[in-house]
Amino acid sequence: MLSELATSLRQNLGLQYKQDIQPAAYKLGQWVPHAQTQQPIWLGDDCAAIPDGDSYLLLAAEGLLPALVEAEPWFAGWCAVLVNVSDVYAMGGHPIAVVDVLWGGAPDQAKLIWDGMMTASKAFNVPLVGGHSNGHSPYTALSVAILGRATHLLTSFKARVGDVLVMVADFEGQPYADYPFWDAATMKEPAALQANLSLLPKIAAAGLCDTAKDISMGGLVGTVLMLMETSQCGAVLNLERIPSPPNLGLERWLVSFPSYGFILSLRPEYLRPVESLFQAQGLVCAAIGEVVLEPTLTLSTDQEAVCLWDLRQSPLTGFRGTV
Repeated sequence: MLSELATSLRQNLGLQYKQDIQPAAYKLGQWVPHAQTQQPIWLGDDCAAIPDGDSYLLLAAEGLLPALVEAEPWFAGWCAVLVNVSDVYAMGGHPIAVVDVLWGGAPDQAKLIWDGMMTASKAFNVPLVGGHSNGHSPYTALSVAILGRATHLLTSFKARVGDVLVMVADFEGQPYADYPFWDAATMKEPAALQANLSLLPKIAAAGLCDTAKDISMGGLVGTVLMLMETSQCGAVLNLERIPSPPNLGLERWLVSFPSYGFILSLRPEYLRPVESLFQAQGLVCAAIGEVVLEPTLTLSTDQEAVCLWDLRQSPLTGFRGTV
């Protein structure tokens, strides 16, 4: 049973898409020098954390799946802002502004994309300040980039052996159409969206956490695997400890992209205070596994265990680093 689940997860497209990052990793290397200070800017995180005085500028960009842009233009516009905002908060930061690149699209389609972006811009209190448009392209494409700032950084590079892996998510939502997307955002009040996201920089500033990652299109499993790759370690996930939304099975949840979902790697002594902060706002916060030395991702139950991925044999994104 567990081996069949592992086989299914390995074939998930969201996980396979992450391997498309490898050419960039091999071309760019693991870090690039800051232009003025020559300090390393490590690559492979949710955002590039660029040293800037006593804080960090956070820079990231996301392209939207063409099929989603064509079929769901409003939702694609919304998601383009959402995913970038989530990346900034996952790094312990606050967003400053976003820019977009929109190519093609019939006027009615372009209007829906713009409506989605502007609605999300207001919901997350991050201004859309410019970008680039091309209304004569033979195809439709959308991407959004974001700038943010963090004083106390959360990264993907500091998971330690013995850490507790914690899933944080908002279960007050529903699946979006037939997509592997758990929508707990489009119907939520902006104040609640912003308050929930603000917990990430809060735990960073309090010294409760230094390692986090936004649950992305690779789902929970793919996100944990990316975190292990950059931190050069492994993990054991206990499937019996992973909660899933009541109207969504565990297998689908493991590969879903939630509108609010993060993986934290915590020192064990910080688990209780972190749980208290998230649970006080009605969010799910559950210890689902632990960090181990061997660079493999293992799925376990009380009865059995199976290796899902061995990073020594099969890199995922190709980004590996030590800070």
